[in-house]
Amino acid sequence: MSSQHIFRSLLSAFLLIAFSVSARGAEMAQGVVFHDRNENGKRDAGEPGIPNVRVSNQKDVVTTDKDGRWELPSGNDIIFFVIKPSGWKTPLNEFNLPQFHYVHKPAGSPKTRYLGVKPTGPLPKSIDFPLMPQKEPDTFKAIFFGDPQPSNQQHIDYIAHDVVEELIGTDAKFGITLGDILFDNLSLFDSLNSTVALIGVPWYNVIGNHDINMEATTDALSDETFERVYGPTYYSFDYGKVHFIVLDNVMWAARGAKYVPELGPRQVEFVKNDLKLVPEKQLVVLMMHIPLRGMIDRQQLYRLIEQRPYTLSLSGHTHTQEHHFIGKEEGWRGKTPHHHIVNVTVSGSWWKGSKDELGIPHTTMRDGSPNGHSIITFDGHSATFDFKAARRPADYQMNIHAPEVVAAATAHESSLYVNVFSGSVKSKVRFRVGNSKWTTMKKVQEKDPYYTAVRERDMKAFPKAPALNPPANSTHLWKSPLPKGLKTGTHLIRVETTDMYGRTFKDAQVIRVR
Repeated sequence: MSSQHIFRSLLSAFLLIAFSVSARGAEMAQGVVFHDRNENGKRDAGEPGIPNVRVSNQKDVVTTDKDGRWELPSGNDIIFFVIKPSGWKTPLNEFNLPQFHYVHKPAGSPKTRYLGVKPTGPLPKSIDFPLMPQKEPDTFKAIFFGDPQPSNQQHIDYIAHDVVEELIGTDAKFGITLGDILFDNLSLFDSLNSTVALIGVPWYNVIGNHDINMEATTDALSDETFERVYGPTYYSFDYGKVHFIVLDNVMWAARGAKYVPELGPRQVEFVKNDLKLVPEKQLVVLMMHIPLRGMIDRQQLYRLIEQRPYTLSLSGHTHTQEHHFIGKEEGWRGKTPHHHIVNVTVSGSWWKGSKDELGIPHTTMRDGSPNGHSIITFDGHSATFDFKAARRPADYQMNIHAPEVVAAATAHESSLYVNVFSGSVKSKVRFRVGNSKWTTMKKVQEKDPYYTAVRERDMKAFPKAPALNPPANSTHLWKSPLPKGLKTGTHLIRVETTDMYGRTFKDAQVIRVR
């Protein structure tokens, strides 16, 4: 065959491909979502396709046909993923990370200090997603980590002993880290993932501002290492009767090493297309890193969820524990305010503070809350939030701060403070001294005096150690003067708090009157 004939043949083939692609507007990816009966991750003979399963290319969302087949537009930097349906599970890797995606980067990631995605080559003829059936109860628990944020292996060891060990054997069905998985050192992903994997449940992850490649020149390139380890930075899945959406609201600007809290139009379009296929009365839970109130394009997100009767969202980032109820004064147009939770962080005050007998910093958060994690119990349309302090009993829900000793004549000039770690505007707090009458306490926006005192103590005792951050106004602090007429002697202060779910927690503290 002559070189001229070969050239004409190649040209004809190229034009045919080009015409096919341009006719449809883009190169198309296709594949099958199938029942992986032998759980080997490959489609073998006799393994049928699963109909009506959603698949996305990070913008469009389609459902599989009767044979489990799907087709979506492709590109040169794109991730395809299956939206796990209720009653099915995806494979897990050695770190218990769900494998529900295919990364398509023909040229791979640009070289940086941290490894990205290797070149994936041409688009496969068929991108197949395996699923296996599993029982999913209507009532279930999930674990939420805010900002573990280790910057070195010692911090990962703290996480192992402070939080992970007590969660081994949990009855929760899965866990989620709400961003700042690491503290800029992306080489630690494997070490942290292997530690969290010991909990023994599937673990999902949200990208945070400390999980990106800061050498990247664009936002699109800042997530390359995260994508290699975890897959897409935004996606969704179902468990039981709940639809979960993971969002990426860290927009890397590169200029001056800055980021902005924004979803961007492509991600907003994905959420819009995703929710089109979610029943209106299904509970939708959105998870992000930066709190919703600070997000630039939050109004666009509000428009997509505010007409739904059941929504909830969570974030991390601020290293505080807060409950926000977003209403009309903030542009929300729903019938009832939207509940947004700023989740307790695993790292607390970035692993600072004096160390205990195990060598772990107390790392109390800036609002006076201990570090730890949360557990949410989902039951149909409802979600019940539980704050869990690291290595403390489950009923440790508050800290009482009162003078050690007061003079009888001036006791009423001293203040009692109660920090209810998961308290909100819907909480009620009251106290009594001895057998005196119950007194309702006033919610205040102040700095927690206990945290202030602890910080000053640490700075005096360890002047060369990194100091705890300055205190922030606590959103869950209650205050009241001590009652008049206290008699000389030792008294017991009893405190009761009732939360938004109608549950009551109790604690007590001793005070001396002279």
